[in-house]
Amino acid sequence: MLESWPAREEAIGELSIRRALPARRRRTVGPWCFLDRYGPIRFSEGKPMDVAPHPHIGLQTVSWLLDGEVLHRDSLGFEQLVRPGELNLMTAGRGIAHSEETPEASSGRLSGVQLWIAQPGASREGEPAFHHHAALPRVERDGVRATVILGELAGERSPAALFSPLVGAELRLEGAAETALPLEPRFEHALFVLDGSASLAGEDLAPDTLHFLGSRRDHVALAGRGPACLLLIGGLPLGEPILMWWNFVARTHEEIADAREAWERGEARFGAVARYRWPRLDAPPLRAKAKPNPAS
Repeated sequence: MLESWPAREEAIGELSIRRALPARRRRTVGPWCFLDRYGPIRFSEGKPMDVAPHPHIGLQTVSWLLDGEVLHRDSLGFEQLVRPGELNLMTAGRGIAHSEETPEASSGRLSGVQLWIAQPGASREGEPAFHHHAALPRVERDGVRATVILGELAGERSPAALFSPLVGAELRLEGAAETALPLEPRFEHALFVLDGSASLAGEDLAPDTLHFLGSRRDHVALAGRGPACLLLIGGLPLGEPILMWWNFVARTHEEIADAREAWERGEARFGAVARYRWPRLDAPPLRAKAKPNPAS
C-alpha cells in the first residue's frame, strides 16, 4: 500500500526548501534519514545557496543537482564543483566540516536535492572522506532513463562507496512512457517527484511529497504524463535507533553534546574549511535531552 506525506516548508538562509525526511510519520527509508528539495529557481545576482562551514558526524551526505552548480569545500582540503548528473558523496564518520555555495561564475539556475544516509555502528566512528563521481551508470528502457546514483538498479551498479545495502536513482520519463523497474524486495523504498507528473500503478503521485512504498515489492510500475523526473530511494532498515540533532546523526544525547562542544570550542575533531570568506555556523543551544528514533 502506498503511503504519502507532503514535505514541509523550511529555509536555509535565503534558500527555500521542502523537507521530506525526516517526517513525523516516517523518520527513515532504509538508512536514508534526510531529504531536502530546493529549486528550481533562476537568479541574476547573489548566492541562493550559501551554507557556511558546519560539522557532521555519523552520516554520508549526497548532493544531487538537476540544474545549476554548487561548490563544495571541506576540512579534508577538498574543493569540488558539482553539476547535474554528477555525485558529491561525503562521509562524516567521527567528524568533518564543509561548506556549500553557489560559485561566483554560475548559470543563474539552481535545482536539486540534498540527502543524508545514516552510517551503521560499524562505520560511524571511522575516518571522514569525500568522493566526486562525474560519470554514473544508466539504465534505459521503455522511454525511461535511470541514473544509478548509489547502490544497484536493474543490473547496473554505482561506483560510490557505501556502508549499508541501499539504492538511490534518478528516474526520467519521456512523454507518456510506462515502465516496470525491478526492486530489491528486502528493501524499503520511497519515491519523490522532482519535476513533471507521474503515476504509480495507475495512482497519481503528488509533487513535493514523500511516497513510501514499503517493502516486499519486486518492481515499481511507473507512467508519465509528459516529461517527468523522480527520485527513488531505498534500502534495508538500519536496525539501529538513531538520534538526529542539527547536523549530527548519533545514538545518544551524550554523543550529540560532546560533538556540539567540540565544534563550539574549535577542537581538531572537525578541522577547518579553508577559502570560505565568512564566519562558520555556530551550533544552536542544546536544551532538552532528546531520545533516539526507534529503528525502522
